[in-house]
Amino acid sequence: MIMSRLEGKSALVTGGSRGIGLAITRTLLDRGAQVFICATTQSGVGRAVTALAEKHGGRIGGTVCDVRDYEQVRGMMRQAERRYGGPDILVNNAGIGSFNNVEKMPPEEWRATVETNLSGVFYCCREVIPLMKRREGGYIINIGSLAGKNAFPGGAAYNATKFGLIGFSEALMQEVRYDHIRVSYVMPGSVNTEFGRSSEQEPSKTWKLRPEDVATVVVNLLEMDPRALPSRVELRPSEPQK
Repeated sequence: MIMSRLEGKSALVTGGSRGIGLAITRTLLDRGAQVFICATTQSGVGRAVTALAEKHGGRIGGTVCDVRDYEQVRGMMRQAERRYGGPDILVNNAGIGSFNNVEKMPPEEWRATVETNLSGVFYCCREVIPLMKRREGGYIINIGSLAGKNAFPGGAAYNATKFGLIGFSEALMQEVRYDHIRVSYVMPGSVNTEFGRSSEQEPSKTWKLRPEDVATVVVNLLEMDPRALPSRVELRPSEPQK
């Protein structure tokens, strides 16, 4: 039996209570990691942790954290470190979608999108890097979007943050590579989740990617030999709707 490279590793997944984040969390647990998640509501965290603990016991924990708030991020990181002594892995998955023409977009909608999708990633990375250095390495994976290279009307705020995430990730990758910290970003296309909608996984959207597809990419990156770094992965439906 070949042991997973993730066995016994400590991971932190933001936005880990549903959708892509929940799929990543579940897959990491299945590969032997211990995972700490955050979400913006106690009910979301509690529901996910309770469900996953039925199979994985004490290897799953979580807390409420709005990644737009730097002090909340600092507190979350301290909790994760106390519980699992890490993290060895950070998956920046928390994000929001804002789809509105510029002239109609409320300023608070712009701020929320930028602060969640960009500032939140910065806060988490800033706090986790010293911890990873003390552990002599780690892996940061940022979940982006193909919207980071393909602009569309009504997507100015969302596009801006996902374009920005590419630049942030590539600069960070070069900053920390000699500290044995790898950085990758994953750019999914259309994923069949509740993101931007009110219902989870619409059956009529079977051509779309599933959250588990993104989770598989994340785990494959983590399990690669450390000498190799696929710093950017584009993932799209193989047969999109015409």
